[in-house]
Amino acid sequence: MLKERVEELLNEVFEEREDLFLIDLKVTPDNKILVVIDGDQGVNLKDCIEVSRKVEHNLDREEEDFSLEVSSPGATEPLLHKRQYTKNIGRKLKVKLAEETLEGNLAGATPTHILLEWKAREPKPVGKGKVTVQKEREVAIEDIVEAKVMITFN
Repeated sequence: MLKERVEELLNEVFEEREDLFLIDLKVTPDNKILVVIDGDQGVNLKDCIEVSRKVEHNLDREEEDFSLEVSSPGATEPLLHKRQYTKNIGRKLKVKLAEETLEGNLAGATPTHILLEWKAREPKPVGKGKVTVQKEREVAIEDIVEAKVMITFN
């Protein structure tokens, strides 16, 4: 009952704020509500407060006691929603597939596929030595077991 009401309230928020979307919603047996949101341009504290207020002000503590936590996904969390790929174009990803793991820059994203690009050293076609070549691969989002943004410090 509580989870369904929270889902309704979140849907109202996302209708008003189309740039935000739900990543995860959990309601524990002791009524701790955990909401993880993301946005097409990221999420800031103001966004979390706005979502929190919308939910909290429309639930009755007299009816059911609860605690509420609204947060954004951590930097090391896997990408779980298709819209997160678009937001991370240009960043380096580590993508696990059933048979292999790829690392590369996210060059593009559609609702069904992502495009990864990376540089690789390969033997020269003629002669000795190696040459750096630009590689790219289109990957179906449904084939991705896990994808994480790789944090790099320059």
